[in-house]
Amino acid sequence: MSQHFSINENPVIQSVQIGDHQALIIDDFLENPSHLLEIAVYSEFSRYPGYADRKGYPGIRAQAPSDYSLNLTDFLEPIIKTNFHIPEQLALRKSICAFSLTTMPASELGPLQRTPHFDASTPYHMAVLLYLCDERHGGTGFYRHNATGLQQITESTREHYLDVYYQEINAKRPTQRYFDDSTEQFQFLGMIPAKFNRLVMYHGSLLHTACINPAISITDDPRKGRLTVNTFYDF
Repeated sequence: MSQHFSINENPVIQSVQIGDHQALIIDDFLENPSHLLEIAVYSEFSRYPGYADRKGYPGIRAQAPSDYSLNLTDFLEPIIKTNFHIPEQLALRKSICAFSLTTMPASELGPLQRTPHFDASTPYHMAVLLYLCDERHGGTGFYRHNATGLQQITESTREHYLDVYYQEINAKRPTQRYFDDSTEQFQFLGMIPAKFNRLVMYHGSLLHTACINPAISITDDPRKGRLTVNTFYDF
């Protein structure tokens, strides 16, 4: 295990209930999180795919160190499998592990960026993010879609959900803002607040948003913005 990205030897894993589902939180995750922050400061960021079309994550990313990614995966695989009831025989697949910064002003967000979203509808797709910013930058919010009653989008409900969802946003465009509360279409179920060196894990199929503080979070400066390290796993 790389000593630069050593994980706390005595992590406390918290399980929090989000509607009908759970998420996991580990505070004080890295022994030296400031080292990872300094690497982000000198990393070369580029826009997320879909940025110009105002779709997907409204910000920029840079690849995180491979040693951090390896340490994270070695540590988390058994925890994820145990807590989210993933069959032991399923092999882990990992996406790019990336620093992420929110940079798009609310006034420029496309319609799909102004509502909750899901990352994938596969049963064992997991989202993992490490906050390298504090609670002033909001957190991660979770929602239930009122018309369908869905909080989690699965392969069997995806088509129906998207049909209803697109009908709604075509009939009435979402308010020009970062989404963070209940509306006629979505019920707010709760938020996991940001906290420096806090790791969060949840099913990527849950409807969620990044809750943003536009006054301070929209910047490309890793020391000042809503900096996270995002990793996705599937099994």
